[in-house]
Amino acid sequence: MSMAKRTDTPPPAPHIADSHEMIRVHGARENNLKDVSIEIPKRRLTVFTGVSGSGKSSLVFDTIAAESQRLINETYSAFVQGFMPTTARPEVDVLDGLTTAICVDQQRMGGDPRSTVGTATDANAMLRILFSRLGEPHIGPPSAYSFNTASVRASGAITVERGAKKAVKATYERTGGMCTGCEGRGSVTDIDLAQLYDDGKSLNEGAFTIPGYTGGGWNSRLYIESGFFDPDKPIRRFTKQELHDLLYREPTRMKIAGINMTYEGLVPRVQKSMLSKDREAMQPHIREFVDRAVTFTTCPDCDGTRLSEGARSSKIQRVSIADACAMEIRDLAEWVRGLKEPSVAPLLTALQQTLDSFVEIGLGYLALDRPAGTLSGGEAQRVKMIRHLGSSLTDVTYVFDEPTSGLHPHDIQRMNDLLRRLRDKGNTVLVVEHKPEVIAIADHIVDLGPGAGAAGGTVCFEGTVEGLRAGGTVTGRHFDDRAALKETVRKPTGALRIRGATANNLRDVDVDIPLGVLAVVTGVAGSGKSSLLHGSLPADGGVVSVDQAPIRGSRRSNPATYTGLLDPIRKAFAKANGVKPALFSANSEGACPTCNGAGVVYTDLAMMAGVASPCEDCEGKRFQASVLDYHLGGRDISEVLAMPVTEAEEFFGGGAAHTPAAHRILRRLADVGLGYLTIGQPLTTLSGGERQRLKLATHMAEKGGVYVLDEPTAGLHLADVEQLLGLLDGLVDAGKSVIVIEHHQAVMAHADWIIDLGPGAGHDGGTVVFEGTPADLVAARSTLTGEHLAAYVGA
Repeated sequence: MSMAKRTDTPPPAPHIADSHEMIRVHGARENNLKDVSIEIPKRRLTVFTGVSGSGKSSLVFDTIAAESQRLINETYSAFVQGFMPTTARPEVDVLDGLTTAICVDQQRMGGDPRSTVGTATDANAMLRILFSRLGEPHIGPPSAYSFNTASVRASGAITVERGAKKAVKATYERTGGMCTGCEGRGSVTDIDLAQLYDDGKSLNEGAFTIPGYTGGGWNSRLYIESGFFDPDKPIRRFTKQELHDLLYREPTRMKIAGINMTYEGLVPRVQKSMLSKDREAMQPHIREFVDRAVTFTTCPDCDGTRLSEGARSSKIQRVSIADACAMEIRDLAEWVRGLKEPSVAPLLTALQQTLDSFVEIGLGYLALDRPAGTLSGGEAQRVKMIRHLGSSLTDVTYVFDEPTSGLHPHDIQRMNDLLRRLRDKGNTVLVVEHKPEVIAIADHIVDLGPGAGAAGGTVCFEGTVEGLRAGGTVTGRHFDDRAALKETVRKPTGALRIRGATANNLRDVDVDIPLGVLAVVTGVAGSGKSSLLHGSLPADGGVVSVDQAPIRGSRRSNPATYTGLLDPIRKAFAKANGVKPALFSANSEGACPTCNGAGVVYTDLAMMAGVASPCEDCEGKRFQASVLDYHLGGRDISEVLAMPVTEAEEFFGGGAAHTPAAHRILRRLADVGLGYLTIGQPLTTLSGGERQRLKLATHMAEKGGVYVLDEPTAGLHLADVEQLLGLLDGLVDAGKSVIVIEHHQAVMAHADWIIDLGPGAGHDGGTVVFEGTPADLVAARSTLTGEHLAAYVGA
C-alpha cells in the first residue's frame, strides 16, 4: 500500500465571522466614568475590580448590560415594547460585539409576604402540577394547590351578541389553595391594645400612647370631641359599645368641632396610617412604636402552611404539598427521585434538575416555603442563578455582581467552579468582585479607579493576575494583604446572654456574647448566624441593628435628605437670610417650577426610551432662581449640595457657615469612608457598598450601646476593609459593644472574640461549634472556619 504524497497546504484563511472576538467599549461616560475605552475578550472570565464607587457597576451594568438589554428589546414589535421597561441609551460612543446579556444582580427579592423561594423559582409551579396529577384524594387543577389563588364562585348572565341577542346563564368556579384565615400569608397580625392607650386614664387626661396622638392635636381631638363617649371617663370603664366605637367603628362622615370629618376606629386608623408603610422609611420613634404594638402570630387555621385544608389533605406517599415545601430542598430532591411514575416522567425530570441545581449551588439547606424577602443578598443572587445553570444557551454574556457576597470561604470554591463552568460552555462571564480568591481565577482583569466618585472612573490596569500583582494600582498593592491576628485582645465588660434560641434551624442554643469588645459571629451560609442575632436578641436594650435590607429612595433622595443633614442646612440658610426653611428644599417651596425640583425634564415617548434632558430654566440646579440669591458663607444652596462630604465638613466646621448639627453628620459620613460622595447625589446612583455605609453612618447617631452589623464588608474593596476595621475599633474604644456577622477573614482575625456556628448549613447547622479568641480558633483548627482562617493568616 503506497503512502499518499503529502503536500504542504497553507492553513485556511480565518473566516471573517471569527474576527469578532472582543466586546469593544469606546468613550463610556455613564455616571463617573471618564471616557473609558476597553476591549473585553469573549468566552473568557473577566473580573472588574476597584474601590467601592470607582465605576465598576457603571461600566458593567449601566453601560454594557444595559445596552445589550435595550438592543434586544428593540427587536420586539412596538406592541410588545409597550409592556417593557424603557431605558435610555447609555452615555457611550461605540459599543461593538455585544452578545445577549443576562444580569444576575444582588437586588434583594421582592419583600411581598406571599413570595417564597418556591414561587420565585419554577419549583412550586412544577410541584403543583405533580400534586394535581398524582395527589390522593384529587381536589382539582394545579391552582387548587396554590396559596396565592383564592377560591371563587360566581354566577350570573352573560350576553352573547350573535345576530339576535341572547342571554346565557353562566356559573364560574375556581378552586384555589389559599388559606382563608391568613390569605396565604402564613401569619396573622394582631395589635397589642395595651400599647395604644393607658386604660386607667380618660381621653382628656391623655390616655393615648400612639406617636402623633398625644397633646392636643387633631388626632386626639377627633376622638375627644366625637360625642361617642364621655372624654372624662377612664377607658377601662367604657361600655362594650363605647369600646367598640373607640377601637373598631367603620368610617363615618360627621361634624366634629364644627368641621365635616371622617370618624374611624383607632385600630383601622393606625393600621392605615402606620402599619401599611414600609418599615425602613419610618421615623425611628414610629418604627419603635410599630415594633412594640404589632405582634405576628402563626395562622391557627393553616398552622403557617398558607394552604387550605383541602390542599393539605391531598397526598402522594403520605406527603402533602405543605410537607414537601417545608422539607429542606436536598431532602425534597431525594423524595422526588424516589417517585417513579411514567405518566409524569418529563415533569419529574425537570423538577429533579431544578432541585439538584439548588443543592449544587450550596442552597440545599433552604426550604421552598422560605419567604423570599428573608434571603440575604448573596442567597437571592444564587437563587436567581438557578435558572441559568441548566441552560443550553451558549455565547451569552453573564454579568454577576459580587457573587461571593455572604459566602463563607469554604463556599467561595464552589462559586468559582460555577463561574468556570459557565465560561467553559462558551459564554462570556463578567464579574464585579473584591475577593482575591475570585480575582485569582480570572482570565482577564480590568481594574478601575484610582479612587472613588469623582476621583475614579478611569481604567488603571488591564491584564492578568500576575500583571495586577506587579502593577502599582490600589488593588495590586492590597492583593496579598493579610490581616494578622491581634497580639492582645480586649477584655469583655459584660455579656449578652442568649438562652434556648430555637429560631429557624437553631438547636436550643445557649451562648454568651461578650460586651465591650469586637465580637464576630461566623459560620457557613445557612448555619444560623442571622437567626441567632436577629431572632434572639432583645428588641430594646439599646441594640442598634444595621442589616443588609436595601435603602429605598427615589431619584429625589440623596445623602443629605436620607441622613437628616438637610434640616440643619436649611435652617442655617433660613436664619442667615431671614426667610423660611422650606425655600431651601427642592421638594418643597424652593423647587424650580419647570422641572418640579427634579433638575431634569422627562419626555415620555410611548414605547421608545424616554429622554431626560437637563432643565433649561434652572440648568439642573433644581431651585428657583430667586432662591439662589440667598447665600451662607458665600455659597448658595445648590453649590452646597454639590460639595463632596469632606469639603462640606470643612465648610460647616467653622467660619460664617458654622453649623454644629450639620458638621456632626458630615463627620460620621467621612468616618465610614464616604468623604468623596457629593451630598446632593441621588441615592439611585450609589453602589451597594456605599448605601450600606450610608445606613451605618445614620445608625451611628442612635443612642445604642450594642451595634449589630450584618456583613459590613459587603461591596468593600480590600483597601476599604482596613478603614472599616478602624471605624469598628473606634466604636469599641468609645465604650460601645460591636457584634458583627461576617465571613471576611480580615474581620475575623481582627476580632476579640469569635462565635462559630455550624458545622454545616440548614439542619446540619444551628449549633455553636467554637467560642473563643481568633488565636485559639486558629490553633484548634477544629472547624471549617478555623482551617480557612489558619490558611489566611499563614499559621
